[in-house]
Amino acid sequence: MQNDFIKLAPSILAADFAHLGEQVAEAERAGADRIHVDVMDGHFVPNIAIGAPIVQSLRRITHLPMETHLMISDPDFFLDEFAEAGSTSFLVHWEGNNNLHRTVQRIKTLGKRAGVAINPATPASVLEEILPDLDQVLVMTVNPGFGHQQFLQSTLHKIQRVAQMIGQIRPDCELEVDGGIDEATAPMVVAAGANVLVAGTSIFAADKSVAAAMESLRDAVSQIAR
Repeated sequence: MQNDFIKLAPSILAADFAHLGEQVAEAERAGADRIHVDVMDGHFVPNIAIGAPIVQSLRRITHLPMETHLMISDPDFFLDEFAEAGSTSFLVHWEGNNNLHRTVQRIKTLGKRAGVAINPATPASVLEEILPDLDQVLVMTVNPGFGHQQFLQSTLHKIQRVAQMIGQIRPDCELEVDGGIDEATAPMVVAAGANVLVAGTSIFAADKSVAAAMESLRDAVSQIAR
């Protein structure tokens, strides 16, 4: 069965920043559903990457939704800045958030889509109370902070569990995965229940064009039956 419902979210963390605009434009022409923007502060994760000016610059050259993955401490302090820059949706982490419900409601007040991300060691059960308020859940399939990491097979059961929870509690919520997604792992996460694939290295750092890399990912999941 063709999986037309599977969405691709190229992650610019793996892009060539000397040619970022061109690569995002190529991804848009190739049918990307959204652009995934990883924001890191060096505190919540051991890396620093991407601020609101990058979002503002990309907003001028793409019509695609830009989902902003806030891997930062105190995301509430930055929501307005990124919303004004052009972010379409926000993914905030369950881990370390002082008041997750308040953060999600603030995102909604800004008129943006709200999602919650959980790290590999965080159980799916933490989503139960917040799930009714969410548009997206992001299951991290690597530990956040760096690109080019190997997919953690142990997260597959969690993806299945989150998919079950979404089906029971919030059927129109998207289930997104991020980390080590390529032609080999994409079919596994789709079979487990994911319908949005974040991919960075396998799209922007592949030994082929962005368009060809995206087509390879689509082909890899095209025969998965649901």
